[in-house]
Amino acid sequence: MPLEFFPSRTMTIYIAKMFALRVIAVLLMLVLVLQMLDLLSESGQILAAKGNGQEQLLTYVGLRAPQLVARFLPYSVLLATIITLITLNQNSEVVAMKAAGLSAHQVLAPLFLVAGVISVANFAFNERIVTRATATLKAWQAVDYGPIPEDSQVRNNVWLQDGPNILYARSITGEGQATRMTDVTWHRRDPTGMVTEIVRAGSASYANPGWRFDRPTTFDVQSARRTTAAGSAVFATSVTPAQVVIRRADADAETLPHLSRSIEAVRAASHSTSELESRWWHKFSGPLSAVLMPLLGAVAAFGLARSGQLFMRAVIGMALGFAYFVVDNAALAMGSFGGYGPLIAAWSPFVLFLLIGETVLIRTEE
Repeated sequence: MPLEFFPSRTMTIYIAKMFALRVIAVLLMLVLVLQMLDLLSESGQILAAKGNGQEQLLTYVGLRAPQLVARFLPYSVLLATIITLITLNQNSEVVAMKAAGLSAHQVLAPLFLVAGVISVANFAFNERIVTRATATLKAWQAVDYGPIPEDSQVRNNVWLQDGPNILYARSITGEGQATRMTDVTWHRRDPTGMVTEIVRAGSASYANPGWRFDRPTTFDVQSARRTTAAGSAVFATSVTPAQVVIRRADADAETLPHLSRSIEAVRAASHSTSELESRWWHKFSGPLSAVLMPLLGAVAAFGLARSGQLFMRAVIGMALGFAYFVVDNAALAMGSFGGYGPLIAAWSPFVLFLLIGETVLIRTEE
């Protein structure tokens, strides 16, 4: 029937299976090649850490591979789309389907179906696996590939502004009132910016306001005298846990609920949340980009193979697909700088190229 979106059940299964197998093949090829190149560049730093060997190299591969899969899955869908449609075109199967009364959208319907399933799977994969792997890998890299920290949300080497003074922590764990700092140093500065006093402690906890240093050691720069307190003392009264959240917030390493809490904390501290909100929306639009790839690569499906323009059509389809990724990254960067609103930064490239793809398809084939 003309109003049916999918072709026959047999045709749908045939095209969908062909497309899915090519997506998997292209993804495996890309991930294997990129993983080998990445491992070659990082293996020297991994093995430089004392006690590291083959086990740590395999650990790195296990943490890095999910990132590569999530990042290059949309590219794989684009390349698999072009390969699938070129194959169907060269075998005159597209001509047969068109002669049977199928529209261009019906020919592409099985590809949209598979791409939709891939988008949902990619979203779940990002939330359940990629965020955890990213958090663990960044925490491991922060200690120069030493022993992997038990808490993957540890923030290392954090500098915080306390008015004219500076607060430094070797590492920070916990959230809100339970935030704790280790190997903490507070630098008191005069109006000219010169350091006049340095206070160090092994740990510090939030005192609301300020941070309570345990057994702090004070060094007076002018007199060169060092004193150690028997108890505790409060310093950096203008530094709040919200500032720590701002420094720790990492959209790539946080799930949607965790990122939502980070955005609320940053907003409560009266800081800009444009970058984090753009990343929040992009967690939806990013995986959904796989659905666009069959539409952008559809130009390779139509036209006579013997006309000699099949290669050029494939190049055009690939150019449209890669142009989307360029515009998407540019819009996300503009959202991070506040040039675009978060919703526009995340969704405008998707809507723009959806309209472009539909226009090209309708004007040339429908």
